[in-house]
Amino acid sequence: MSKDLDPFEMAKNETSDKSHDSLAAAQDIIEKQKKHIEKFRVSYYENLKEIKRLKHEVSEADQTLKDSLAVVRPVARPVRMRKRHYGLVASFAGIVLLPIGLCAGYLYAIAADQYASTMAFTVRSEDVSSSAADLLGGIGAGLAGGVGGSTGTDADILYEFMHSPDMVRRVLTQVDLPQVYGVHLDTDPVFAFDPDGTIEDLTGYWTRMVTISYDSTSRLMEVTTRAFTPEDARTIAETIFAESSRMINELSDIARIDGTRYAQEDLDTAVARLKSAREALTQFRLENEIVDVDADIQSQMGLLAGLQTQQTEALIELDLLTDSARPDDPRLDQAQRRLAVIEQRIAEERRKFGAGGAGPSGESYANTVAQFESLSVDREFAELAYASALSAFDTAKAEANRQSRYLAAYITPTLAQQAEYPRRLVLTGTVALFALLIWIVSSLVYYALRERR
Repeated sequence: MSKDLDPFEMAKNETSDKSHDSLAAAQDIIEKQKKHIEKFRVSYYENLKEIKRLKHEVSEADQTLKDSLAVVRPVARPVRMRKRHYGLVASFAGIVLLPIGLCAGYLYAIAADQYASTMAFTVRSEDVSSSAADLLGGIGAGLAGGVGGSTGTDADILYEFMHSPDMVRRVLTQVDLPQVYGVHLDTDPVFAFDPDGTIEDLTGYWTRMVTISYDSTSRLMEVTTRAFTPEDARTIAETIFAESSRMINELSDIARIDGTRYAQEDLDTAVARLKSAREALTQFRLENEIVDVDADIQSQMGLLAGLQTQQTEALIELDLLTDSARPDDPRLDQAQRRLAVIEQRIAEERRKFGAGGAGPSGESYANTVAQFESLSVDREFAELAYASALSAFDTAKAEANRQSRYLAAYITPTLAQQAEYPRRLVLTGTVALFALLIWIVSSLVYYALRERR
């Protein structure tokens, strides 16, 4: 039956058998590779576990070796107080608790109550305007501006003045400060003042009892005064305000006096110059016998004009006689002589105004007029300078009668109803804080030195 099969079909069957055999061989190879990989993986993990086990055994052996070499210390004994501990507690009691107790006891049991009075003010300046200053083109305004000064500078000066012994002396003339501040000296020697102290001691105590806050930007000043009674605190505050106002007024007076003095000096100079100019002009008039040169010249010009008119009339008359009379007519000779006299007079009058002419004093009219004009200009300039100086003096004098700077109080001295000082809690807390810091630092220093020995 195999003989009946087609050769093509036989070849196909043979090829299929070969492919099947090759696929089976490949699968066998893959299976072998997988088994080999699985075997290698199992061996790797077994080796890794063995390595970890060996490491653990080495670590235990090392720890066992360290434990065998270590020194076995005895068990700690129970805690108990030592001498240094007692010293630390004693130092805490002596450095911290004792000062706090003494301070609190004195403040709450012995210290006298203090009352505060507060006031606040600022230095103000007035803007001065004057009609005389406008007439002088700002001279008076400039002078007034120089007198006004700077309120900022005045406030700085006042701030320093209120801390100075001079302020203490001024207040002392109106208020018995040693008596006011020393009323509780027997019961409160810490916060009271010893009446037997010097002015320097009183000034130092003043800086403690009077607190001044000053804002240099807004120029506002706040003053807080303390005393053992509300009335004394307010009295001291009112006295400080009064003396501060007096100080500001003194500064203004000095500036105004300087401005008035300078204006007075300018006025005296202008008056002397005006007198000199007028005396020179009067002397000129006396020497030249002329009251008004302009009027005298006008008179001379009028005289010359009249002579010229007469000359014209004489010429007309001479022409008429020449035409109508005989040559030997005596009227013709008389007319000629009259014309000659008029022309001679005209020539003489004209020579008065020339270089060689002479006026009433024998000098030429040209020089006389030049001198008169020079003296007149000097007099006019002196009069203007005098008017300006007089207006400036009036402006300065008017400014001297006004108070251009003053203290404006926006908080008047208050009358306390409750004692605010001494600040017992604040002082006690401050003492406690510093005492604790001193104790901590001292303890650290002690233990640091002890560890180094």
